Amino acid sequence: MFEYFANWIVFQILGLSTKSNLGESVHFFVMDIAKIFIMLVTIIYIMGFFRSFVSPERVRTYVQGKSKFLARILAIILGAITPFCSCSSVPLFIGFVEAGIPLGVTFSFLIASPMINEIAVVMLFGIVGWKITALYVASGLVVAFFGGILIEKFKPEKWVEDYVWKIQMGDIPQIKQDNALSSRNRYAVSQVKEIVGRIWKWVILGVGLGAWFHGFFPQEWAANLADTNNILAVPMAVLIGVPLYSNAVGVIPLAEAMLIKGVAIGTTLSFMMSIAAISLPELLILRKVIKWQALVLFTGIVTASIIIVGWFFNFIV
Repeated sequence: MFEYFANWIVFQILGLSTKSNLGESVHFFVMDIAKIFIMLVTIIYIMGFFRSFVSPERVRTYVQGKSKFLARILAIILGAITPFCSCSSVPLFIGFVEAGIPLGVTFSFLIASPMINEIAVVMLFGIVGWKITALYVASGLVVAFFGGILIEKFKPEKWVEDYVWKIQMGDIPQIKQDNALSSRNRYAVSQVKEIVGRIWKWVILGVGLGAWFHGFFPQEWAANLADTNNILAVPMAVLIGVPLYSNAVGVIPLAEAMLIKGVAIGTTLSFMMSIAAISLPELLILRKVIKWQALVLFTGIVTASIIIVGWFFNFIV
């Protein structure tokens, strides 16, 4: 239905040619804007309703007191299925430290939480299919698991800000316990307003970039990125993605356009993961609780892990 809507707007109302670069770009933009925002509102409402049953405090309680291996698995799973953005990283980090949870486990959670965003995963499934979505989720789980282990090997405790060790568990954002259906509905609606209000401009930017890429990106450049033997393609995609400020939802349209153009799957996945897992706002917020040495270590290990994952998928696919 979204394609029919875009056809009507672009080719009948606007009268653009179906074979022109401009027509292809505008068609991509109109179709994806309609599709993504309808999906976004629907999915955020559903996840917001379920979010009313889960709080960051409960996540901390689930992980506390478990063996390191089990704690890491739980942290990654909870990071993947709980809709906490980077703004929650500071109270969660402090809460995990106060609970005595190893820092390596905490970093595994911090990697998994933004990368395997449940809203982005459902939207990715709806746009590019289950195979690529499964590859993306599997890659995120692997990076979160082994990234946390590698960070732990460097004993990052010495790079945590002193006040974090001294602070007691403060007020972590919690939902007032109200089991009434109307209250959960109000909370879900408020989540839609808050999240859409916060990311709509990044969605439009992502769709706009994807539309430009789809219609005007030079074919020879796309062919170069599609070459799985080009060992520099993945590092280039990651280095471009790391400093970009977006989220997993905003980058999906660009990833879609890259795949349509024939860009290699590993290169596309690496680009997506670098934007989702190492966003500038998250790094700035994390700097409040860890010193720059730990921040560099975190960024370096996650970046290297994403590059290796990209090479691997380019090799096997």
